Amino acid sequence: MKLDFLNSRKIPLAWLLLTRQPLRLLVAIAGICFAGILMFMQLGFREGLFDASVTVHRLFDADLVMMSPRSMSSISMSGFPKRRLIQSMAHKDVAGITAVNWNFLLWRNPENLVTRSILVLGFEPDAPLLEESGLALKANTLKNYGRVLFDERSRREFGPIADWFNKGRIVEAELAGKRVRVSGLVSLGPSFGADGNLLTSRETFQRLLPTAPKGSIEIGLIRLNQQANVDLVSESLRKSLPNDVRIFTKEEFINFEKNYWKSSTSIGFIFSLGAAMGFVVGCVIVYQILYSDVSDHLAEYATLMAMGYRLKTLLGVVAREGVILAVMGYLPAYAAGQGLYALVRNSTKLPVSMDVERTVLVFVLILFMCMGSALLAMRRLSDADPAEIF
Repeated sequence: MKLDFLNSRKIPLAWLLLTRQPLRLLVAIAGICFAGILMFMQLGFREGLFDASVTVHRLFDADLVMMSPRSMSSISMSGFPKRRLIQSMAHKDVAGITAVNWNFLLWRNPENLVTRSILVLGFEPDAPLLEESGLALKANTLKNYGRVLFDERSRREFGPIADWFNKGRIVEAELAGKRVRVSGLVSLGPSFGADGNLLTSRETFQRLLPTAPKGSIEIGLIRLNQQANVDLVSESLRKSLPNDVRIFTKEEFINFEKNYWKSSTSIGFIFSLGAAMGFVVGCVIVYQILYSDVSDHLAEYATLMAMGYRLKTLLGVVAREGVILAVMGYLPAYAAGQGLYALVRNSTKLPVSMDVERTVLVFVLILFMCMGSALLAMRRLSDADPAEIF
């Protein structure tokens, strides 16, 4: 009677073959781990940068957003007549509007006097702007000319503004060549296009940027009644307003910004290419390990074939080696990825985090990488002819 020990759980042949040479196993795990970390970081950077590009967009208190059709992205905003936003109030489902000026101005670090571009949003202090409960009280301070709210999550290059303010110091700095005073702090976070943010009144904004037309704005926020259908109102406004403005739902507004960075820049391609290179490197490493393992034990495999075992059964052993390597390489890569994501968040303020979709995607890629390499290594096993070996 044929001994079917390969299918017996008491003799895990794939595991024994891998652990027979611990150093080779460690090299394989390290290679897979490196490939996994590279894929985690490249994909994480890509999605983190895309998410960072809409940091402020997500916080707007609006159901619909009005923009100029000439606006390409947050770093290339064009103005449109404010009266178009006022005209939208004629719709029965529009509950409120907020006119927003949006531009980059030069901020001088009050500590070292180095200038750096910062995003400045101008709005009427009495009008809602962000989905932040305490903003209304802080915005009252903007009614005085020259007052600004500083984003405490801005990069450190703008100076220790938040620390000074929390210690009770009067914080003044130069913005667009004019003196301004920080009257409060907000928490927004840097985006891919802006390293820091300031909120101020439209009156202060226009004095800081006197060349901007007074009747022009870059963003129009539209809030609807609770019972209103956002899509229907959006379509109605598109038909009723002239074509010198565009109407987006909030989600469309966010996707509009993301699509710019995905399609109009090389960011997506670069990081996707980096992830692909990690995948290729992992494939080469795993293939070399499995091919060497099959070659070293070719005589044993040939003996089993001479005893009557089918090639399919032996190929299953190599396939199980690939699965084991995938799991053993993925786990440390996942742990390292979590740690590196935390380091990136603390160092750059980018919203890089481990989500379920990326977790599953990288595991599937590693599993495919190991199984594909195992499939290539199996070609050596199919050449195991007992008559030639012995």
